[in-house]
Amino acid sequence: MDVPSEYSISPRLFFPVPWIDVRLNNVSQLAGFTKKDDLRYFSKAICGVDYMHLPQLAPTSEILDPYKKQKNGDWPLYERQFLDLMRARRVEEITPRDLLDGGCLLCSEETPHHCHRRLVAEYLKEMWGAIEIEHIP
Repeated sequence: MDVPSEYSISPRLFFPVPWIDVRLNNVSQLAGFTKKDDLRYFSKAICGVDYMHLPQLAPTSEILDPYKKQKNGDWPLYERQFLDLMRARRVEEITPRDLLDGGCLLCSEETPHHCHRRLVAEYLKEMWGAIEIEHIP
């Protein structure tokens, strides 16, 4: 697909890929227009792609709440707890690999540095191998 050079959107974003919501709270008031039903509608109506919510790839409130409530939360502790949770859940076994193939993981953090979607992607790459991870700015 040719995209005029004055647009800053990558042509790769025009390829249909499923949107995979990995948030724990995707229906709260704070989600605004990013609530699951809105995203399901927007993804299909505007982009022609599927939307799915995979809560097995979200942290528990017992892990997330203390991290969010602390100013500059303890990221190393959160990361350790979330990785332990994914191992305990055996997400690499209960999450169909083909479901995530080419998918775009969605959460509420702007950058991947302190975001569990990065942890999910890196964990699955370690477990499954041969996964390309691209963080979309």
